[in-house]
Amino acid sequence: MQNVSRRDTIRRDTPQTSGSFPASTAAEIGPRAEGVVYYDGPALVQVLAVVTDPSEARRVMRRNAAKFAILIRDLHAGTERYTGAVWTGSDRVLKAVAA
Repeated sequence: MQNVSRRDTIRRDTPQTSGSFPASTAAEIGPRAEGVVYYDGPALVQVLAVVTDPSEARRVMRRNAAKFAILIRDLHAGTERYTGAVWTGSDRVLKAVAA
């Protein structure tokens, strides 16, 4: 994972607007969309962007196997980073956004 600059240019696709990726990837992303606040166990985070283009996800994550990347802000520390973690049953949405 890495800290990112807000000046970083990324293409942003959300699961609601991009139908070109497999349903399994949508399940791994879960309910995370721009603006959603969730608790992932160790941190309270807000989603800033969801990258569903695999080539862009591989670029920002610097991992050859990345299928998606989610730019999040840790609300306690104020830091931003990309994550490729899958949505699990222990993750909890605290603030949803309208679709």
